[in-house]
This record gives sequence, C-alpha cells and structure tokens, in this order.
Amino acid sequence: MNGLLRASLGTVLAASVAGSVHAADPVKIPIHNWSSQIVGAQIVGKILNQAGFETEFISSDSQVVYTSMCEGDIHLVHEVWQGAFGVAFEKVVSEGCVIDAATHDAKTREEWWYPKYVEEQCPGLPDWEALNKCAEMFATPESKPKGRFLAGPVDWLKNDQERVDGLKMDFEVVNAGSAAALWAELDSASRRNAPIVLFNWTPNFIEAVYEGAFIEFPEYHKECREDPSWGMNPDLAYDCGNPKDGYLKIGVWKGFPESHPGAYEIVRKMNFTNLDIAVMAKLADIDGMEPEDAADKWLADNEAKWKAWMN
Repeated sequence: MNGLLRASLGTVLAASVAGSVHAADPVKIPIHNWSSQIVGAQIVGKILNQAGFETEFISSDSQVVYTSMCEGDIHLVHEVWQGAFGVAFEKVVSEGCVIDAATHDAKTREEWWYPKYVEEQCPGLPDWEALNKCAEMFATPESKPKGRFLAGPVDWLKNDQERVDGLKMDFEVVNAGSAAALWAELDSASRRNAPIVLFNWTPNFIEAVYEGAFIEFPEYHKECREDPSWGMNPDLAYDCGNPKDGYLKIGVWKGFPESHPGAYEIVRKMNFTNLDIAVMAKLADIDGMEPEDAADKWLADNEAKWKAWMN
C-alpha cells in the first residue's frame, strides 16, 4: 500500500491533447487508502487527460474529503461507498455543496467477515449471535477477555464500536492501520488456521483468494442508525447490519459543472461494475502493479467502454 501511495501522491498529469485544455485549473482528484480507489483515480485521471484536461491527485482523508469538496478543494470522488461514506456524502449533497453525479452499476457490501474454516470452530456462523457466543475464541492479548474484531482504518468510520455496544457483543474493536494490514492479518491467520473476524467488502480481490462469508446481523434499516428506539436495543442505535446491496456513487463539487463542463459530462457517464472494481484491486494487490501501470492495463482491456464515456 505504501508503494501505491508513493506512486500516486502529488502527481500532476499533463493534458495529453495539446491545446485542448478546457479549464484553467486542473481537475483535483483525491487519493485514499485502498487499492481499487487509488487505481481507479488513475483511470479517471487518464480518461480526463485523453479529453484534454489536466488532473492533479491530492492525498485526502476519506471522510474529510467531503468537506474539501464543499470548499472546492477537491472536484470529484469516484468511489463513494454507501456503507462507509453514505452518511457524510448524503449530508453534503443535502446541503447543496456536492452533486450526486452518477451511480455505478457495482453493488457493494461492507461487513464483518471470516474465512470459511472458522465455521468448523464456531458452529452457527454466519449468524451474529453464534459469533458472539464464540467471542472468547477470537481474543488476542490486546483484547482479552473479549474477542477481537479487526476493523478497517479509523477514518473509514464504520461505526463498529456503536454496533458492538448496540448489540451488546463481547468484542473489542481494534483498527488496522491500512487495508494492507487487514490482508496481512488475514493471511497470517489463514496459514495457521486461527480464528479471525475482520472487516471486508465486496467487490474486492479477497473473494477470489479466500473462501469466506459475511456475518449476518439484524437487517439494515436507515432508522437503525438514526432512532435508538428502533430495533432490538431500545436505548442505542446501530443495532443492525450494513446495507447488503449498497450503492457506489460519484460525487462532484457543486461548481464543477460550471468550471469544467466537458469533464463533468464525461464523469457523469463513468460507470464501473463489480468486476471492474475487483480487477482494479487485484492488479495492485495480487499482481503487484503500480497504480499507473494497473490503470493502463485496465484502460487497454476496456477501451470500448471508457471511450464511449467520452462521446
């Protein structure tokens, strides 16, 4: 992951069509901390370069980015995952400073997950109550006597602690420093056949490498997060799971259609599938390609698709 970030941060791509730049300022695209987003940012940037726009990549916190968009410091976010960023995104859209520009065909899910062999060690999975009965099995020195849930980076804001509290689970939430740290822990546990439950999502390359399943929590409802009286715990919110068919959207700064009208029209047509997102992650995390090379590979393999977005 560090190699991916180093390859992407601070990069400014010159317009590939001389004399055809449509705006004085480059299109500002954020770089976050997971591989499909980093590779996808390069893809979006290269497509806009082909149309004659300069692009600039800016390292940005994946939650703070929505504030930056409201201020015009970031122009677009191409991977808005409902589970992780829906609340922050919908807030700025409702305030009028960010535009909901497009919804990808990709359907997303972000949830607690375990490798398949854990089912033999904890009967009743994937039910969340069965998991909770086995909590001690997942304990580590830092979580004892509670089980450890290995969560994503803090800035992904998955509300895991709120869920643990709402469902009265015997788990300690421990945040990994990066997506790469999650996969390193998963690889280590799988080699030892050791119990582990951690944050995962789809589309992702993980499903092609490890057999596993998501934990099934009480069904998601919007009221679960907003109304403590809703659900099985009358005193606390977040006593439910995450959306099982979440959206993946593109958001843009409200001034983007006026400052970069041609780029806005292209961005509105961009549409990634589950396979597209999974392949972007695979090229980086499995094949070990640098972000720009991975983007070039995807563009070469999907030329008809992205050229149609430019028409």
